[in-house]
Amino acid sequence: MAQRNILQFIILGLLDQQPRTGYELTQAFDSDIGEFWSAKHSQIYPQLSKLETAQQVTHHEEVSGEKLVRKRYALTTTGKTTLENWLSADTEPVVGGGKDEFAVKLYFIQRPDDPRLVQMLTKQGAFHKQKLTHLQEQMTLKFPAGASQHDFGHYLVLDHAIRREKAYTEWLKAALTACEK
Repeated sequence: MAQRNILQFIILGLLDQQPRTGYELTQAFDSDIGEFWSAKHSQIYPQLSKLETAQQVTHHEEVSGEKLVRKRYALTTTGKTTLENWLSADTEPVVGGGKDEFAVKLYFIQRPDDPRLVQMLTKQGAFHKQKLTHLQEQMTLKFPAGASQHDFGHYLVLDHAIRREKAYTEWLKAALTACEK
């Protein structure tokens, strides 16, 4: 399956928080978004241009210092609608490392009573619970007596995946409980 251009939605979400320059968007990836998505300025600036052509963002120029002119981008009504539609759409779960669309969407949910939140967390919880069960079955099947001297590395990787999924499902349960309070 081809990966959707998630970068456009992240930029829209960041601009929904506040108008920003391209440089400030790049800084947001370095500080806030970098835990679950990365982008370089060479990706951000062309995406801003595409979003502006699609009338999802607009800009005004501001002078900094004596001569430096920079563009400050803001979300348009069309951009806000696009962002809201993306936040409401189903999200494919991420297995293992990599870019995590689910985490990006969570980042842009502002209120604990957002009606999308419980559904998002529940779907992710079901997926990760199923993944955990599968991994545990694989451990039982492949290593019924525990760690093996023959495939020790395989055992360690499988153990790591089980621990990761356990932690993730526990975190999702806690997040769901926090939303329901």
